[in-house]
Amino acid sequence: MPKDFRATALERAVGRKLAMWRDERDLSLVEAGELVGFSSAKLSMMENAIQPSAAVDIMALGYVYKVPTPEWQFVMSQAQHAADLRALRQPQAAIFDPAEDFPRLIADATRLRTFATDTVPTIFQLADYTTATTQRDEPAKAAQLSRVRESWATRSSGDDPLVVEAVFLEAVLRQAVGGRRVMKAQLLHLMEVSELPEVSLRVVPYSAGAHPALSCPFTWLSFPHLQHNDVVYTETFLRSEYVENHALIEQVAERFAALRTLALDEGNSLELVAKTAAEI
Repeated sequence: MPKDFRATALERAVGRKLAMWRDERDLSLVEAGELVGFSSAKLSMMENAIQPSAAVDIMALGYVYKVPTPEWQFVMSQAQHAADLRALRQPQAAIFDPAEDFPRLIADATRLRTFATDTVPTIFQLADYTTATTQRDEPAKAAQLSRVRESWATRSSGDDPLVVEAVFLEAVLRQAVGGRRVMKAQLLHLMEVSELPEVSLRVVPYSAGAHPALSCPFTWLSFPHLQHNDVVYTETFLRSEYVENHALIEQVAERFAALRTLALDEGNSLELVAKTAAEI
């Protein structure tokens, strides 16, 4: 057993599957252990994820329990994947951090489509607004958001401007982030950037009800080179992630199109932003 072993959710799922196989054959731990040549203690630790399940042991149990080959091979692959992750001995972010890389990816993109649920899209945020959305003890987060804004600033004009399609919920306009002064300035800034020819802003009104991306903000980037696939960036306060699987990006494309259909057109969206700014 690895030193200081702590089972992951995947390893616990593997253990539950092993226990289910044994229960379906109506075998006790002792009976199953005798059939496969394990001690009942070892089998119990595997089922309860007290120790990792070796791929060869899962294969042996699959044969003894007469589990269909594709099923035990799949569980074996799960266990191997968990072992491979453990062998890295460091979190993925230490190898590659999407949040750190994201501003650079914006600099390379030709089109940016973004959907926001709680705050103004990062590329359009004013510094005071960004400061208000980050905690005082999150200097790294504040710096990362600042780099995103700076990356957009370099692409908002010139010979190669970034095309932006932004959709966000009406709630984004109504939350007085940073207080009335900061929020009013931010809404006026949204009105300014909406005048840029490469920028499209649309607001999903409260009246639209449920929408295709509840609680799922994302940014979808496209690039000029055929060798560079589209990338979707998602982020929570726990982690950031790039999605590059073509099928998943197709789902994002479908949802973004549906969101634009639900949203007000650009003219009415701008009117709503202006009205909200006047009311603050």
